[in-house]
Formats: sequence, structure tokens, C-alpha cells
Amino acid sequence: MFRRWLVSWGLASVAFGGGSLIVPLYVVELGGDAFTLGLLFAASSFVGVPGALVFGNLADRTGKRRVFVLVAMGTTTATMAVIPLLTDIVAVIVAYAVLWLGFAAAVPVLTLLVVAGEPELHWSPLIAKLNEYQGVGWALGLALGFAITGVGTRYVDTITAQRIFFFACAASAGIGLLAALRTLPPDPGTADATAERAARREPSSRRLRRFVRRAPGLNVRAASFPFAPARFDPRGLRPRRLIDRFTPQLATYFFAVFLVFTGFGAFFAPLPAYLTAVGYGSTGTFALYLALNVAAALFFRRASGLIDGYGLFRAHVGGLFARGLAFPAVAVLGVSLGATTVGVGGFTLLFLLIGLTWAVIAVSAATIVTALTPDAIRGEALGMYGALVAVGGGVGGLLGGWLSTFGYTVVFAVAGGIVVAGAGIVALLARRLPDDPSAEETTSTAL
Repeated sequence: MFRRWLVSWGLASVAFGGGSLIVPLYVVELGGDAFTLGLLFAASSFVGVPGALVFGNLADRTGKRRVFVLVAMGTTTATMAVIPLLTDIVAVIVAYAVLWLGFAAAVPVLTLLVVAGEPELHWSPLIAKLNEYQGVGWALGLALGFAITGVGTRYVDTITAQRIFFFACAASAGIGLLAALRTLPPDPGTADATAERAARREPSSRRLRRFVRRAPGLNVRAASFPFAPARFDPRGLRPRRLIDRFTPQLATYFFAVFLVFTGFGAFFAPLPAYLTAVGYGSTGTFALYLALNVAAALFFRRASGLIDGYGLFRAHVGGLFARGLAFPAVAVLGVSLGATTVGVGGFTLLFLLIGLTWAVIAVSAATIVTALTPDAIRGEALGMYGALVAVGGGVGGLLGGWLSTFGYTVVFAVAGGIVVAGAGIVALLARRLPDDPSAEETTSTAL
């Protein structure tokens, strides 16, 4: 039963992974430019935190969890089927925001659902398994996009091939929805769930949420889509309490986080339009994004060893500097080599590097927040980190769209500069700390 339920969400994640890239490419085919993509990605970012907050609270108040997951999956199916029928860019932007609103609404509820009725000892591996299925689905969505657009463009025009892929994503999400109807566990208020909870002595919802906030997942999705927060439950956030207990070190790091994700957003928002302009098209763009995401996924576990070997802050700063320098290198390579054979090889290496650096950044960022935060507000601090990821990504998307009017070289140079500036702040922060927190002690928190 449990494995079948994870498969159903993995099928929906295929649509999210494919949709994260096919919608921007579709907007470009409709005549949208990099500025339009900035608006598109910002819209998808800013619905994230409020979506998780509102729907998470509704799930708690009503005691209904299944319905919110099913509605999110139904919304995914509908939006992926409707978008290819739209030719108005504004309508596509609205539909895209609805797609990610559904994702944001489902993720915190799913996380609570996956540990419901299970002993606390099993919570961390269960959450990791949920993230694994979600990440695999995301990568499969990109791989499917590469295959369908690659084959489709041999027989039909680009926009028709893209529409075929939209319907394939809708079909995947629809099959997942049908499977979820049969396999999702019962809501807490049902007789079956009550008996299961009593047999296993399930802790309270508050305790579950506290655990979720303290155990952030390794968000492969954010490797190339840093516009929505990593998996966290924002319902327990108390900003006033958090700010009152802020340490100067934590406040400094949060400022750096905002800068870094603003830079990420500024780079990734116009990137599909740029890759199309230099000759990669839908198929080549899917291939590059797939390489990036797979590199991040495969390197997550090794990133922990890197942190152990070099130290938490040193590894984090190194990952940020490398990613910041890679962003303008993408612009230089595109201008000089484009989609030539040498250019393809160079782009592939750069995208692999960007993916590898995300693995290091994601693992070390969560552990740094944990290390700099007093125990009493650790859950809220991790939630605040997730919110800053979303807001920074959205602001960066708008910034990248605006800067694109001055040329892609300017966009990517500024994006890289912002990330390097954030890395510099973290490096200065590390020098002011008495000791680099033990990677051995803190890395386990992110895993």
C-alpha cells in the first residue's frame, strides 16, 4: 500500500518536473521574451509559502489530508492539459501559478501524511523516501521531455511537439491521481485511521509538524528551479518570536541566503529563452536541465563526505563561489561557441558543475542554519530559511527578467556577482565564528 502511494505521487512529480521547463519553453514559442519568463517564474515563486500556509492550516482544521493531496493532483492534471490549449501568455502565467500553488499546498500535507501512523524512529527514512520518489519523478519528467520533443520535432513543428509533451504530463498526473484514490492512507478522522493510530500510538499533529520543520529534505527540484521553498511546514512559524531570538550570526546568514537565491533566480528565470536563442531548442534545453538535476541527485550523499573533509563553511562557500562563477561562464560560452559540438560539450560540463554545487549548497545550508540557531527556535529558523528561498527566487526572477533588456551577458554576470557577494558574506561570517561547526555533528541533521 505504502509503495503504491509513493508511486502515485512520483507520477504526479513527472508532470511537475516536465512542467517546470516545458511551460517556459512554450511561452518562448508563443512569442514571450526573457522579461516575460521573469514574470512567469516570479508568479510561481510567490504562491509557494502562502499556499503551503493556507492549505496546511485547512488540512489541520478539517482533519482532511487526502482531499488536499487529491485536489493538488487533480489540479496538476487539469493545468497540464489546459495550458497547451492556451495562446495568451498572461493566461499561461496564471495557469502556471495555479500549478505550483497545488504543489505548494500538497507538499507539507504529504510530508505529514507519510509519517502518520508510523513510529517516530521511522520518520526520517520515510520522509527521505518521499523526497526520493519526488526527485525521481522530477528527473523522469525532464527525460520524457527530452525524448518526446526530440522525436516529435522530426515530424511536426516545435510548438506541436511541446503540446504533445504537455498531454503526456497530464496523462502521467492523471494516472497518479487514479492510483492515489485507491492507495492514499485514510484521513485521521476515519475509523481505519483511528484504529491504526491507536495501535501505533501516533504522536500529535503538533509534534509531527515540529519534526517536519526540524528535518528539511534534500530538494533536488531546487537545483534548477529555486523559486519555491524546499519541503517544510510553515504553520508553526512565529516570526516575532523568531526575530526576538535572532543571533547576529543567524541574521547575517539569512541575508546571505536571500542574496544567493536572488542570484539563482536571476540566472534561471531567463535561461530557457537564452538557450533557445543560442540554438539549443526544446530538446537540447531538456538535455542540459536533465544533466544538471541528475548530477545534483547523484552527488547529494558524496556532498556530506566533502563537508566532512573540508569543513562545513569552507565547503558551503566553495560551492557558492563555484556556482557564481559558472553563471557568467554560461553567457561567455554561448556567445563564443553557441550550439556547436565544442559548445555542447562545454555547456554540459558547466551544467554538471552547477548541479554538483547545488548538492553541496543544499546539504551545508540546512546544517548551517541548524548550527547557528538556538534549539528553542530551530524549527522556525528552518522554516524561515525555506521562505527566504522562495522570496529570493521570486525577486531574482523579476530582476533577471528586467536585466535581460540589457542583454544576457549582463543578466548572468549580475546573477553570478550576487551569488559571489553572498558567498563573501558567508566567508566573513565563518571567520568571525570561534570555530567552524563540526561537519560530522551537523551534516546528519540534513540527511
